[in-house]
Amino acid sequence: MVFYEKGKIVGCHYCLLENVTDLTMYYGYRKAFRTAFRALNSLENFKGVTFLRTFAPSHFENGIWNQGGNCLRTKPFKSNEARLEGTNMELYMIQLEEYKISQKKAKRNGLKFRLLDTTQAMLLRPDGHPSRYGHLPQENVTLYNDCVHWCLPGPIDTWSDFLLEMLKMERAKSKRERRQID
Repeated sequence: MVFYEKGKIVGCHYCLLENVTDLTMYYGYRKAFRTAFRALNSLENFKGVTFLRTFAPSHFENGIWNQGGNCLRTKPFKSNEARLEGTNMELYMIQLEEYKISQKKAKRNGLKFRLLDTTQAMLLRPDGHPSRYGHLPQENVTLYNDCVHWCLPGPIDTWSDFLLEMLKMERAKSKRERRQID
């Protein structure tokens, strides 16, 4: 990854370019959220509600994606069996930090930012990834285990349920506010 700001290279991640600062992947991740939130906060005449769904952890065990890692679990973890740590924790914290900064600015501008925090719930659901079953059995392919994407029914279906409930709450709150104005 090569990072540009105002048309100039400010750094990279694993690019090995001479005289270019090596930055972590977190740099780009943070910048992406900061940029998106700034854009939303600067929209003229925007009266909607912005929802951020938080980071959904991967579940590689016994190695990373290209070094034999797998995700063969078929049942959820119990709450004491999994902890958010390492890269997963860092990505989650970056999202929260950038969200909180932007939410304060949004509130001052009369905008609404809401947090759909699914991270802990998804941490407990290693059974939602396609693992090695991301293709038809008769296909002659070599794939890495997919312990990042959420393709199986169950865990990600709850995201829609959570969002629907948040939308209902937002609508009810909006109705109450309009009644107070009238």
